Amino acid sequence: MPASPRRATLATVAASAGVSVATVSKVLNGRSDVAPATRTLVESLLREHDYVGLSPRRGESAVTDTVEVQFDDDFNAYSTEIIQGVVTAGAELGVGVVVSVRKKIDQPAVWARHLAAAGRRALISVTCHELTTRQLTALSRVQLPLVMIDPLNLPDASATSVGSTNFAGGLAATQHLLSLGHRRIAYIGGPTTAACNQARLHGYRAAMEAEGAPVLPGYTRFGQFRYQVGLEHGAAVLGLPEPPTAIFAGCDEMALGVMEAARARGLRIPEDLSIVGFDDTQIARMASPPLTTVRQPLREMGGVALRTALRLAAGEKVDSHHVELATELVVRGSTADVTCSEHA
Repeated sequence: MPASPRRATLATVAASAGVSVATVSKVLNGRSDVAPATRTLVESLLREHDYVGLSPRRGESAVTDTVEVQFDDDFNAYSTEIIQGVVTAGAELGVGVVVSVRKKIDQPAVWARHLAAAGRRALISVTCHELTTRQLTALSRVQLPLVMIDPLNLPDASATSVGSTNFAGGLAATQHLLSLGHRRIAYIGGPTTAACNQARLHGYRAAMEAEGAPVLPGYTRFGQFRYQVGLEHGAAVLGLPEPPTAIFAGCDEMALGVMEAARARGLRIPEDLSIVGFDDTQIARMASPPLTTVRQPLREMGGVALRTALRLAAGEKVDSHHVELATELVVRGSTADVTCSEHA
């Protein structure tokens, strides 16, 4: 059978009209915040392109373009925040969001063609592993824009990414502990190859060096951003001959693992051990005591990623291929001043 013509997309219409994909979505969904002249032009082009989402009958939903958010690991508190941000932005813009988990990509070309055939207008990738050149090439060949969130390594200009100020966050977390009088501060972080972990580690080391506080042997440990890693490394560092009085963990999930390791040794938090996390997910607020952490604006990052993906799908240029959103220290109950006995 002859191949059916590729249907017009929001990006096609937006490019023809010289407007954003979001504006076309607003017209399709009957939003009032569109200038009359722009609405008339967009509606005319929708008819010209025979867009299937034009003028749905009462009770029917407008057909919208979809963007896929793809993870390569199981969902956790971090990924939930990202998803919430993307879905919220999608609802505001009238864009469908599909969430998937793909742990292994053996055939990049088939993977990319499948995404394009499913009608995806763009891909948002949240990955624990570096995307390969073959995968990036496959997406480019099917003209599927890619936006990465907190990528393992900062990509070149051919890929667009959204992250946060990880160095500043690591610096703020360590400076907070130093301001409380702690000098024996350990860092339990993520994979050594991850750019976000390297930046947090550099922030930690910069704060320690500026204060003249030595980083003792065994005080820096690394693994996956997971609870079990925090539990295991927390137990190891607390078992050192000269254990730390404070620990900065590379994510909230790891920080909760450290908390449990401390409790298993009979340590009180924060009286005997201060702990700082990173992310400010829901589990930070639910922890006992509530976790002092560095707020990474995960929901905002998801929203920025979606809006950037739509701009790329519409053929627009972006101002920067890597955007960093500001982090912020949130002080709660898991940190306190060093006691007199710890100074002794």
